[in-house]
Amino acid sequence: MKLTKKLITVALMMSAAAMTFAQSQSVQKKSSSSNKETYVENEYLNDIDTEIIMGLAEADDLDTKLVALQYIKDAIDEGNTSAGVIEALDKLAGEGVLSESRTNGRKVNNFPEVRRQACLLMAQVPTEHTKNQLINIMVAEDEPSVLSAAVQSISKINPENADEVIDAICFINKRNMVLNPTSSLAFEVIDAFERLSPNASNHKAMTNTLTQIASNYRYNTTVRNRAQQLLKKLSSAGSSSKNSDAK
Repeated sequence: MKLTKKLITVALMMSAAAMTFAQSQSVQKKSSSSNKETYVENEYLNDIDTEIIMGLAEADDLDTKLVALQYIKDAIDEGNTSAGVIEALDKLAGEGVLSESRTNGRKVNNFPEVRRQACLLMAQVPTEHTKNQLINIMVAEDEPSVLSAAVQSISKINPENADEVIDAICFINKRNMVLNPTSSLAFEVIDAFERLSPNASNHKAMTNTLTQIASNYRYNTTVRNRAQQLLKKLSSAGSSSKNSDAK
């Protein structure tokens, strides 16, 4: 009698366990199916966003390109950094510089404000590709406002090879110091150096550029003083490092 009761109890327990397992599997299948549907839906919406963005970016007028930049910003904020979105951002950042459209020999797609905003957005996509694209833009660009945005963004990307970025910034600053010295660009150069210096192995290029800025009276007093302050900071950091190594 006792054995029978035990067998009945075991059977009931096994039955309950089987029901629990079946319910669990059902929940898992529903969850998996729901996740899959959400993923497919997000991918579909991302594709739609990309098509809209590319269409707007390829428009001829300034206003539409500015709308494209707002769509790109929204897409990036929502986590959409698909190849299509990056392609559109690249196009707008190089609009009129890396790619030109001409009518009767006259450039018709020179939109510095579009390039400036696109360069600023690139800081939100910190990849090796973005770094290289910004360097390409800096080499080709001659508008100080666009260069300032590119310098700011490339320094925020914080690549492992900070020296490469510093060399590019030094080159751009030297060129513009001769052709079109602008305090706003010099300010961004100083700010970028301060941001990049902790990852730099060679401070010589930065020191030379900062010295040139600090001694150039075509820049305003605030910029020259800031260059001097960073020079002192880098000098103190270098002295501390040497003393530490000596110990």
